[in-house]
Amino acid sequence: MKRLTGTVQEISDVLAADYAAYSQAQNDVDDIVSSIISNVRANGDSALAEYAQKFDGMIPERLEVSRETIARAFDEIDPAVLTALEHAKANIESYHKHQVEKGFVDTETDGVVRGQLVLPIEKVGVYVPGGTAAYPSSVLMNVLPAKIAGVPEIYMVTPPQVNFNPAILVAAALSGVTKIYQVGGAQAIAALAYGTQTIPKVDKITGPGNVFVATAKKQVFGQVGIDMIAGPSEIGVIADASANASYVAADLLSQAEHDKLARAILVTNSVALADAVDLALSEQLESLPRKAIAYESIVQNGRTIVTDTIDDMFALMNDIAPEHLEIAMDNAIEYLPKVKHAGSIFLGHFTSEPIGDYYAGTNHVLPTSGTSRFYSALGVYDFVKRSQFTYYSQDAVAKASKDITTLAYSEGLEGHARAIEIRDEQA
Repeated sequence: MKRLTGTVQEISDVLAADYAAYSQAQNDVDDIVSSIISNVRANGDSALAEYAQKFDGMIPERLEVSRETIARAFDEIDPAVLTALEHAKANIESYHKHQVEKGFVDTETDGVVRGQLVLPIEKVGVYVPGGTAAYPSSVLMNVLPAKIAGVPEIYMVTPPQVNFNPAILVAAALSGVTKIYQVGGAQAIAALAYGTQTIPKVDKITGPGNVFVATAKKQVFGQVGIDMIAGPSEIGVIADASANASYVAADLLSQAEHDKLARAILVTNSVALADAVDLALSEQLESLPRKAIAYESIVQNGRTIVTDTIDDMFALMNDIAPEHLEIAMDNAIEYLPKVKHAGSIFLGHFTSEPIGDYYAGTNHVLPTSGTSRFYSALGVYDFVKRSQFTYYSQDAVAKASKDITTLAYSEGLEGHARAIEIRDEQA
């Protein structure tokens, strides 16, 4: 990996330039996606059939995946995979149940009742990639928090396949998906956002996808809610001399194999560790099935940063604000207060990032590209909305009317003031 040294500010400037070039290199797909969305809005299912033929090479006989196909997936799935999905489901549920919010009622002021209702979103759409990027774990991560939140209708979209990966369908059934539709790409996002003759319009869309899917989510935001606009995967590892170089290299590659655009960044205060990680990366890449992808990611986007102090290591990683952050240090939990920005944090030499991807129960739908400064991991709170309620008695209104009308007149909104005054006049 390219090695960087210098002051925190110097290295931050180099990383900022890296990211600017990286962002500029992305294909501008806005116009393509906009035309797809317009076509789906105008022509519904027929537009979906057109794009299925064009992009997937097949038009499914029916958009909805049948119950028989889903039932057959349970017969076809590897029993070990089924067991692993069931264990992961239990862990995701046990973690996310702690995120359930409760409303409140405040009656501390005479004649006044104020409160908040926490209500589930009614209809959610979940995008699930297909083909080589078939991730049943993402089905669990997107659907189970929605179910815990109380969402009554959850619709899954995934590209049409001659033979579906049974684990995708099984994960959907285990999670409680209402219906599954065979449609992928930007057209699937458009179908969920605006509805077609077959696919219902939803209120929020979540789930990972390629640049076309991400761009479509960005363009329909406002018509529907979305989870976030996610970019390629990234991992940051903070490691000192106590770290195992082979472990660190393996963890960096665990994200580099996702995508040639993925970013893997090591920050360390040990030159010896940096050298050992470089050697381990070379050795491990040779036997990695997705070597070509991981190699391109490591060479083009991977960075090793060597700095002097632990404080500098954390300052730099906070500036990066990574999707995944590993702290590969002894007594790693003691350093948790130094983390300001990260999507998900993995503590200690044995807590490899894939533990979070698959099993621990923490969510793996995470903010990328530095957006952990203001976005959070997907959770139950993403599938609810909050409605306020207020009650004022006649006496309470009379007591507050002078303050209310004073503020209304000060803003030049006499109609607001009159709405209060008429109640005083007719009391």
